[in-house]
Amino acid sequence: MSTSTTAPASEGRTGLFAHFGRDFTASIVVFLVAMPLCMGIAIASGVPPEKGLVTGIIGGIIVGLFAGSPLQVSGPAAGLAVIVFEFVREHGLEALGPVLLLAGVLQLVAGWAKLGGLFRAISPAVVHGMLAGIGALIVIGQFHILFDEKPLSNGVENLAAIPGRVFGLDFSSVAATEIALGLGVLTIVVMVGWEKLRPKSMALVPGALLGVVSATAVAWGMGLDVARIEVPASIGSAFALPTSTAWFAPLASPALLVTALAIAFIASAETLLSAAAVDRMHDGVRTKYDKELSAQGVGNMLCGLVGALPMTGVIVRSSANVQAGAKTRLSTIFHGVWILGFIALLPWLLREVPMASLGGVLVITGWRLVSLKHVTHLYKNHGYLPAAIWAVTFVLVVTTDLLTGVLVGLALSVVELLPHLRDIRLKVHEHDEEHGRRVELHGAATFLGLTKLNTVLERQPHGEPVHLDLERVKGMDHTTAETLAEWIARRRQGGHDDRVTGDASIVAAMRA
Repeated sequence: MSTSTTAPASEGRTGLFAHFGRDFTASIVVFLVAMPLCMGIAIASGVPPEKGLVTGIIGGIIVGLFAGSPLQVSGPAAGLAVIVFEFVREHGLEALGPVLLLAGVLQLVAGWAKLGGLFRAISPAVVHGMLAGIGALIVIGQFHILFDEKPLSNGVENLAAIPGRVFGLDFSSVAATEIALGLGVLTIVVMVGWEKLRPKSMALVPGALLGVVSATAVAWGMGLDVARIEVPASIGSAFALPTSTAWFAPLASPALLVTALAIAFIASAETLLSAAAVDRMHDGVRTKYDKELSAQGVGNMLCGLVGALPMTGVIVRSSANVQAGAKTRLSTIFHGVWILGFIALLPWLLREVPMASLGGVLVITGWRLVSLKHVTHLYKNHGYLPAAIWAVTFVLVVTTDLLTGVLVGLALSVVELLPHLRDIRLKVHEHDEEHGRRVELHGAATFLGLTKLNTVLERQPHGEPVHLDLERVKGMDHTTAETLAEWIARRRQGGHDDRVTGDASIVAAMRA
């Protein structure tokens, strides 16, 4: 993480091609990270792998051009794989396009209406509980892909079928199931082993790519009879444009309209939280949240029109982009060009990749989403209620569905407001002082006032100390405490000598 104290540079001022060399090399790293993830997430979503690659192309080239977060990389995300899988199973792949088009329109309108800041006020307990639930569903679903079998219809059924898969193994004879499992395990071992043991000089080489290459080489070299991914011979076949007005018919169903709203909400929340995380990794151009939301809307509209997967800003590819030294949006755009070129020129190579190998990549990806450190952090720093919100969201996502888990989690987060109803209005005042600036808060600091608070915090000057005065704060929920803690940490990483004063318990709640 950078410790520069200079003000963020303007991308327009420095020029898009001012760092061409670094952006070019970073784009290759992101491309290598994105390829297996795009295909794996498509398979986890129950759609052909080329659909994920098309989303990666649009996310790189189109969204990269207009994004409000220049170093964020957009593409298919594990966070939407579960909801897409269930939707395609119930309504078919053809119905996904118009629903995704509507979701993109909703995101575009939300960006125009400057609602980007509202998504940043979503409870971290709900977000991390949702992601952990999604991760668990991916793990137990992709476990069956390791055996060259299709996942079942829901998380509970997938979980119940796992013992049968394990106890049904017969290693006395080498059958297709055991071979596929071996390739999946090889992928996992290479992927995890490389990430633990790789030399610093090769830190940018992605473990997922090496895992897939290893399993593919073994399957090809030994002529193994296992299921492999299927991709069209022509790149044009991956883009399925509407052929008649009947294509819009699914939008007449109220249930599908609710799905479009859910996709728009979850994709926007994941994108903007990822963008905030990317901002903490570098000292370059800051994210313009409303612009980023609109760009995501354009991307999802296009993905809907060509029959691809929904997209979000994705933290794994974005962090690889920053760590590889990217400076402008050019690296994101180039990575989309490399994906397009690869599937246009080398589709035969993709057809050699075993399905079980991509299942292994997704098992690790899902496992990393199930991070218990988030819930332990919430309990340690903010008490039992945020931890309970996380747990309820997680359990409901796994046992019912994604939308139910998120809505119940959001409803429970309102409980944190009850002790602060008398002072619910938050006032934020700015003062110039002899040695810097003072930001003074009055009232209850809850997620209801977080959009206003973020606006004030983000316009504080670089190079001047800021005094965050919480003396008149009556209470603080965990969403605001987490936001303030991240803001202070980011400022101190930049070398700013900021200070916080106020009630000891409130200040303590902001400490990670």
